Amino acid sequence: MKPTNFSGGIHPPRMKELTADCPFEVMLAPEQVVLPLSQHLGDQARLLIKKGDHVSRGMMIAAAAGMISAPIHTPVSGKVLNLRRHSSSSGFPIEAIPIQTDPHSNETSFMQPLSQAELTPELIRERVAQAGIVGQGGAGFPTAVKLVPPTSHQKPIELMILNGCECEPYLTRDYRFMLERPEDLLSGLQLMMKTVHCKRAVMVIEDNKPLAIQKMRQVVAPESNIEVRILKSRYPQGAEKMLVQATTGRRVPPGKLPFHLGILVVNVATAISIHDAVFQGLPAISAAITVSGRGIRRPANLIVPVGSSIRAVLEYCGGLNEDAARVVAGGPMMGIAQYDLNAPVLKTTSGILVLTSKEVPREKETACLKCGHCVKSCPMGLTPTLLVRLLQTHQMEKVAHSAISQCMECGSCAYTCPAHIPLVQWLRFGKRWAAQKHRITATNEYKR
Repeated sequence: MKPTNFSGGIHPPRMKELTADCPFEVMLAPEQVVLPLSQHLGDQARLLIKKGDHVSRGMMIAAAAGMISAPIHTPVSGKVLNLRRHSSSSGFPIEAIPIQTDPHSNETSFMQPLSQAELTPELIRERVAQAGIVGQGGAGFPTAVKLVPPTSHQKPIELMILNGCECEPYLTRDYRFMLERPEDLLSGLQLMMKTVHCKRAVMVIEDNKPLAIQKMRQVVAPESNIEVRILKSRYPQGAEKMLVQATTGRRVPPGKLPFHLGILVVNVATAISIHDAVFQGLPAISAAITVSGRGIRRPANLIVPVGSSIRAVLEYCGGLNEDAARVVAGGPMMGIAQYDLNAPVLKTTSGILVLTSKEVPREKETACLKCGHCVKSCPMGLTPTLLVRLLQTHQMEKVAHSAISQCMECGSCAYTCPAHIPLVQWLRFGKRWAAQKHRITATNEYKR
């Protein structure tokens, strides 16, 4: 297994010094939480409660609606309000259930903690599904589905990669977990290995995190089947396909996933959530996030009740500075600028950034210079400028037959564009159009 460099990639300023030394703080629940029924990839969860019901902290309020789905639990005790459409950090309104917090209630509905002696792969996976844990690296894929052991007809999982790269600028959530909860992180990793019958794992950390490297090496030292691997810092190395190539030298083919190569990639925060669900009985009711940027008065790493508004989180951190210009959910490269600060924090939220006008200069867009910077920086080997030109000139059929679906929206092309063309926004639009076109075509074929 020889590591290798993936093509493309960039080196944006890290900006992690704002929160790298800030231990996690636990933010108390706000007066009201708003819980979207879709906080994961797949089918929207099925509501189990109605207006006026009293719920207790940790109670399941919506069940998984299919194989690719995940249940939703309440992080507070209180009264259920009307199901309604609500703004979301994705920019699209979503169905959500508001719950009025009862500050005097100490009721909990947590699951029964499991002991090490009774653990089986089936029981671990059932607990992960029950807890509503989803991948916290961004996509929100239901983790229990990812942990289905391979059948005799599938390639066995030979290697598990724990993704500790956290290559997005500003974000330090995973870094703080590696410093503050290394034993629990190892425990979560071993639980996942047991579930998919994997005998070997690699913890991958970028070289700009020396304290995390030292801490994790100490923790895994007694484990002969787990190693810590150091990679040179490079964005977007934390993306699944890039990480597999950088760690093993193997490429994940287009249209395939790492498990087709016998590899499973998991995130640091996801491993922590699995440990908590198994040994503490905690469902996924909180999000570990970094609040950073020079536009916030007190940058911090927080444990936030899921469903808390972005506004409440910003107020907890002292509010905005006078020169605050943009609020972003996620990191600066792949995050989404917010138009409504009432949007709730989700299970998948990794950070909230408040950037100043100096951090997000508004440069005037000019014509494409045909310099090729976007092509050179694209880790997927695409030609962003050509794809965008097709979209701008309404040549949608050519876009639909292109490799645009391989774009992972990392933002490297837009970052390097001297013409300041919003390439990633155009590509995001094109991907959604192509996906919709595919769905319509597939439906028509089925009807025939």
